[in-house]
Amino acid sequence: MKLSNQIRPISYLKAHASEIVRNLSRQQEPLVITQNGEAKVVIQDIESFEQTQQTIALLKILSLGIRQIEEGNVLPAEDVIKGLHERRKDR
Repeated sequence: MKLSNQIRPISYLKAHASEIVRNLSRQQEPLVITQNGEAKVVIQDIESFEQTQQTIALLKILSLGIRQIEEGNVLPAEDVIKGLHERRKDR
């Protein structure tokens, strides 16, 4: 993805909104909107946005897991499996 091809002034957004929406859905690349020559907003299609949000959520979970390992807040796999089997028997 080369962002330099995806930078447009706000006037372009105003004049070509429906075309931009169509292209965003097809290309699945974000579009940077500038105002007074400065990047102000990034817009993207909903699929890409949802995928980004899912990726962020997974990275947060991974980071939490790594932190727990570093803090020694872990259990051996055998103990976890044994606990799950015991829970299952109690039902």
